[in-house]
Amino acid sequence: MRYKLDRTAFSMHALEDNKPSIEYWKDKTLSERLAASFYLNSVAFNFDIENPPRMDRTVFSMRKHKE
Repeated sequence: MRYKLDRTAFSMHALEDNKPSIEYWKDKTLSERLAASFYLNSVAFNFDIENPPRMDRTVFSMRKHKE
């Protein structure tokens, strides 16, 4: 599923005026909502949705807890 962000469709408004948007997303399935949020993350962090960045596993370490 491909999405395209229409940057002209957004405007500032009060939170109370957001009712149609809430109803729109409530009608979507969980997988559709997750796909849309993944797309928005790719736009926000500027990465290719077909080739997302991999987690740098060298930053994390594992160790055993002493009992």
